[in-house]
Amino acid sequence: MKVLVIGGGGREHAIAAAVKKSPLCSGLVCAPGNPGMVSLGKCADIPVSDISALADLAFAEQVDFTIVGPEIPLVAGIVDEFKKRGLRVFGPTAAAAALEGSKAFSKDIMKKYGVPTAAYETFTDLADAKAYLKAHPAPIVIKASGLAAGKGAVVCMTDAEAEKTVEEMLGDKAVFGESGKTVVIEEFMVGEEASIFAVCDGKDYVLLSSAQDHKRVFDGDEGPNTGGMGAYSPAPLVTEALLETVKKTIIEPTLSGMRAEGAPYTGVLYVGIMATAAGPKVVEYNCRLGDPECQIVLPLYGGDVLRLFDLAEQGKLSELPAPHARAQSAAIVVLASKGYPGDYEKGKEITGIDKAEALGAQVFHAGTVLKDGKLLSAGGRVLGVVGTGATLQEALDLAYAGCEQIHFDGVFYRRDIGQKGLKRCLK
Repeated sequence: MKVLVIGGGGREHAIAAAVKKSPLCSGLVCAPGNPGMVSLGKCADIPVSDISALADLAFAEQVDFTIVGPEIPLVAGIVDEFKKRGLRVFGPTAAAAALEGSKAFSKDIMKKYGVPTAAYETFTDLADAKAYLKAHPAPIVIKASGLAAGKGAVVCMTDAEAEKTVEEMLGDKAVFGESGKTVVIEEFMVGEEASIFAVCDGKDYVLLSSAQDHKRVFDGDEGPNTGGMGAYSPAPLVTEALLETVKKTIIEPTLSGMRAEGAPYTGVLYVGIMATAAGPKVVEYNCRLGDPECQIVLPLYGGDVLRLFDLAEQGKLSELPAPHARAQSAAIVVLASKGYPGDYEKGKEITGIDKAEALGAQVFHAGTVLKDGKLLSAGGRVLGVVGTGATLQEALDLAYAGCEQIHFDGVFYRRDIGQKGLKRCLK
């Protein structure tokens, strides 16, 4: 089948690379794609927000199956539009994608269907939010309800920080625009986070490998939140016993709840969990694969990724052959531009990718552009360097060896990716 992959980041590069390996794939189109995806198939310069033009492209290219990478078009209803036009597409409808598009909605779903999560209240009025904060002192978590590029959740360790955050979201500054006009204030959960990915067909689901992301920009989990500076998979934190609890208390009630709401969930359900003393609780839902987690969980999947997505879209996951076991680990280190996640420079020439790949690392493009035959930086997160190995240490060693080969002015990356996982491996 001819496949269209929508998106142009590292996640979509990884999806395209996995799809290209499938014997079911007869051709690949990417929109908008990136310089790393050019060798995999045709790239069409159409933004992910232009749903109508993307559907037109699918018709023009005689695409059989579309895979949507980012959350923005999913929340905006790209799946509904494609289906309306008779196009096969993998991802949740707008009603189901509201699990990510509205944190207020997702928290209400959790509450209604008994899914464990932090206690919370929702606010649209600044005075009401401040009054709640006075009655619930820090530490506390404040979230913009809408999409905020992974940066809308603020962990406030002091009362002053909490008050400043709600003022920025609900006051005149409105730092998150429409996304922050509704805020969720929730209790601070103590524990360790992990990411669980379920490929769903509305009823049944298949779990991919677990992962742990590193959101803070600097070593030691210091500095502001980012879209993700690195990750590793599987997460030693996520034992078989923990995973069984997540399935029974979180994933299955969520899927049955969405069916009861008239919005059955088809697509990738990404559940961010907090492993607390009282058991796993939901931090947030996302309606797509994580970035950069996608770049490590797909290479670890022991089956045909395109067949997996194809059967999920058809509601036929029960027919999926069992994947062969892969006793491997994977790790990704993100190479970022100086200044990220704040203001950063672009247009810096990138060298050394070929040397990194010669070592056996995979390099996924996240924010690059080709200009006059040169590869240049064009984003805050520029590249993701992936290593795989029999152990987490082997995977990390390869990823970091690859990072050392790649250069551009102002490049930086965290040097402590995977340390939590390594400590657990030693226990």
